[in-house]
Amino acid sequence: MHYLHSYHAGNFADVFKHSLLCLLFEALRKKDAPFCYLETHAGAGVYDLRGADARKTGEWRGGIGRIWRQRAALPELAGYFAAVQELNPTLAAAVDLLRYYPGSPAIARALRRAQDRLVLMESQAEPHAALAEYFSRERHVAVHAQDGYQGLTAFLPPPEARGLVLIDPPFESPMEFTQALAALRTAQTRWPTACQILWYPIKDRAPAQRLQRALIESGMRRILCAELCVLPDDVALRLNGCGMILINPPWQIDAACVALLPRLLDVLRVEGPGRTRVEWLVPE
Repeated sequence: MHYLHSYHAGNFADVFKHSLLCLLFEALRKKDAPFCYLETHAGAGVYDLRGADARKTGEWRGGIGRIWRQRAALPELAGYFAAVQELNPTLAAAVDLLRYYPGSPAIARALRRAQDRLVLMESQAEPHAALAEYFSRERHVAVHAQDGYQGLTAFLPPPEARGLVLIDPPFESPMEFTQALAALRTAQTRWPTACQILWYPIKDRAPAQRLQRALIESGMRRILCAELCVLPDDVALRLNGCGMILINPPWQIDAACVALLPRLLDVLRVEGPGRTRVEWLVPE
């Protein structure tokens, strides 16, 4: 059975990922030159939180359901909250009116400017069809029914010098960390002026630690690690937290993460103190 993000849309891991994505987009928007956003595992684009999958888990209530009530205290995430509001015009303080949650492609659409482009890949037929329909009228968005790892070779480098590559696989295969590391190498080699991003789950700590050691030994430079754990990371059968690797991130993103993540944790923690981490694995 293939992974379906519709069960998990809007959960704490999405809030973490999309909050950092918002910080990155805001940093890129400070310069007038156009940029390109490429995503390897784009999913359906938008998710119905009243659908059967989301109702079965209810995970969104511990993610966007909590953070929405605290949005006034998180002004740096205004673009993220605006993307949620756009899909839910009647949504105000009553979070139970929330129905649709934007995936990364929809958030990128809300934050891009007229001169910026999106390149989105999704290999599964049903999510790809939904994604293509959502962007059917968007001239600056290309949606491809393609394996995301292969697409890094097919679509990089783009004409733009600046941009983001988001590698966000489902991690349903034991080999996914190895594949993701190879994908980071490919993206960094083919488009070294961009920021390459990898999202990863934290269940058992060992796979993430092996990934980070391999990155330190890779020869790549400017590698930042950001993590958020809402549960103690001592039980490998659940999603305790997640992290993002950022290679060549925009200036001062590290400081922005240091300021933001403890406040996210205050809202999203489930059990125990939780933890956050922002660390340069490899500096300049």
